Amino acid sequence: MNTSILEERKTSISHHRGSGLCCERESVAGAVSQRACVYCGARVVLNPVTDAYHIVHGPIGCASYTWDIRGSLTSGADTYRNSFSTDLRETDIVFGGAKKLTAAIDELMEKEDPAPKLIFVYATCIVGVIGDDVEAVCRQSEKKYGIRVIPVKASGFSGTKSQGYKLACDAIMTLIEPHKNQPKRFGVNILGDYNLAGEMWIIKGYLEKIAIPVISTITGDSSHEKLINAPSATLNIVQCAGSSSYLAERMSEEMDIPYIKVSFFGIEDTAASLLRVADALDKPELSAKARQFAAARTAELLPIIEKYKPRLEGKKAAVFVGGGFKAISLIRQFNELGMKTVIVGTQTGKRDEYEIINSLVGEDTVVLDDANPAELERFILEKQADILVGGVKERPLAYKLGVAFCDHNHERKRPLAGFDGIENFVTEIHKSINSPVWKYVKGGAV
Repeated sequence: MNTSILEERKTSISHHRGSGLCCERESVAGAVSQRACVYCGARVVLNPVTDAYHIVHGPIGCASYTWDIRGSLTSGADTYRNSFSTDLRETDIVFGGAKKLTAAIDELMEKEDPAPKLIFVYATCIVGVIGDDVEAVCRQSEKKYGIRVIPVKASGFSGTKSQGYKLACDAIMTLIEPHKNQPKRFGVNILGDYNLAGEMWIIKGYLEKIAIPVISTITGDSSHEKLINAPSATLNIVQCAGSSSYLAERMSEEMDIPYIKVSFFGIEDTAASLLRVADALDKPELSAKARQFAAARTAELLPIIEKYKPRLEGKKAAVFVGGGFKAISLIRQFNELGMKTVIVGTQTGKRDEYEIINSLVGEDTVVLDDANPAELERFILEKQADILVGGVKERPLAYKLGVAFCDHNHERKRPLAGFDGIENFVTEIHKSINSPVWKYVKGGAV
């Protein structure tokens, strides 16, 4: 392989368990990073609010990203599957687009049935340049129509996808803060689960089976009404730490709701997370129920693991996903199958997450922060990985190299979380790695 690594990227790549790895910084110019922009980070968090209207204030190109971008399912409204844009043109950039935004909100209120109760307005890159007062337009519209119109100033050049997560969390706080003094009741909020392929329903079902009510979900299958009930919860459980830890921190400080981080991927993490939630609520009977439920479901799954393990043991896996917590869970799942994780990369991993990753992988595992396709290609070939677990952007790379692939992205249609998702994950890994097609495909760079 003659693929070179940019000099500026070398501190973000480690061959020794991630020691000294640089993270949480902006992408290196010219590296063609897989990391998305600020607007993307904000939109993927807020998009699953089922009855929200989303106006993209910017050129039409930004709105092209938003058509059903997550496989988030709904039990109620499906308004969130639509997207609206002010479609700013050259004249708007010269003379300003505030009037066009006002007209867009007016049109939504007049033509949509049912009329919006909640609108998110995303100010994209060009708006950050021309300086439209989006906040003033939103305030005027709130006063005119008596609904919530919340600005999200998501200019892509102002940071990374992680900054977009933070802006989305601020928008949620803007929505729920007026309701923070409602009485507390026993129950939890699920933060950072977006109901991909119905996964939030699975987790909610587990909690209800051990007598733990779910008050609000942020933001999978959520709605305006469900979200404003969130301040009444006694505990927040954070599934996607990268996107929702900041929100959990703010709710802890401003609404006195403690939180714990969990992961519902893999047997080990799912069982441990259910027990941690029950223990955090300080009710011994719930802890007993959680332990009993987890033991029963684990016993059901062990024969499935044992069935496929002989055909997977010793295989090598490469992981490139969005957040560090998901990567950690995937490493543990591969350990359960007797597989070795030889490459681990994340888009938004944090230092403490990389420290956990270090403790789970071998000495020769390559750890990358904010990788690009050239780097992934180089190390997949160098480490002779048998499968790559990633998102839609990584699939063509894997197939080009003659390597099996597992989609763990937000567009997937099969649930991979919880005990229910474990069988799906294991069978998908087996079918992909052991497909007869690889006998006819030669790996290697094109």
